[in-house]
Amino acid sequence: MALMDFIKKQFIDIIQWTEDSDGTLAWRFPMADMEIQNGGSLTVRESQMALFVNEGKAADAFGPGTHKLTTQTLPVLTYLKNWDKLFESPFKSDVYFFSTRQQMDQKWGTPQPITIRDKDFGAVRLRAFGNYSYRVSDPKLFHTEVSGTRDSYGVADLEGQLRGLVLQNISNAIAASGIPFLDLASNQTMFAQALTAQLGPEFAKIGLKLEGMTVQNVSLPEDLQKVLDQKIGMGMVGNDMGKFMQYQTAQAIPKFAEASGEGGGGIAGSAMGLGAGVALGQVLAQNLSSGLQGAGASAAPAAATASVKAEDLMATLEKLGDLKTKGILTQEEFDAKKAELLKKLV
Repeated sequence: MALMDFIKKQFIDIIQWTEDSDGTLAWRFPMADMEIQNGGSLTVRESQMALFVNEGKAADAFGPGTHKLTTQTLPVLTYLKNWDKLFESPFKSDVYFFSTRQQMDQKWGTPQPITIRDKDFGAVRLRAFGNYSYRVSDPKLFHTEVSGTRDSYGVADLEGQLRGLVLQNISNAIAASGIPFLDLASNQTMFAQALTAQLGPEFAKIGLKLEGMTVQNVSLPEDLQKVLDQKIGMGMVGNDMGKFMQYQTAQAIPKFAEASGEGGGGIAGSAMGLGAGVALGQVLAQNLSSGLQGAGASAAPAAATASVKAEDLMATLEKLGDLKTKGILTQEEFDAKKAELLKKLV
């Protein structure tokens, strides 16, 4: 009877995976009651890796190529089964194949705005989305941590977990980068690099390699978006105060145009206001660029008080603006301080 059972057994000479569909990360070779012929052939294609698993324990891993299965090529399995060097009988073992191709265009995003800490604003709420790509790099780790003993494990099975991993680490990525959020938001490539640096080790913990990441859009609250737009505008004019006042005047034009349709002043009143604004801009630009000169030795203390460098004045105004934004100064206190500074220029 034992002889008949032996004759009925089927032996496997060639083990391979044709990978005839996309989206599969791990696939178990259908072993059933068959045994692997000692000296059989294992074929691993260029975009694959193979792993032998004995009674739940990961054993030998193979990269691309054709491998003859003997005790010499299966050292870990030989140790687990207590084979000696002369063992030549068929054997049983689970064989798993893993696709190492890049899994492209995987989506990530924030379904709801998330709150992150920022050194400039304290807290910022944002929405963002983009895509990323990855591949299986460590089949043993991926098998033990993720895919396990399933017959097949696909990209769709992992999608939700990876998306959650990205969302969980956005705040940590920004904090670890040390870069102010406004700079990250205005430079999506820099944002993506910060995310990649944070997420790379997290992917590696489950046997994956993060190949690339993009940030396609960052949506900010309206008030913060205005600050970002102004920062971009200032970057365009640089340190030229004359150009800065021209930029500020240009920003004011739509407001005057909007006011022209309201109230009794009409277009004439708006035009007068615009003219006054332009004139004030020219005076401020001239004073800020050249500074005030002292009237004489007797007026030295007053001249020292009135002589204010343009960069010092702007820095002070910016700091006051930050205090107002954070709620430390009220609008009235801010206006009073600004008027006090401007008096020194008149």
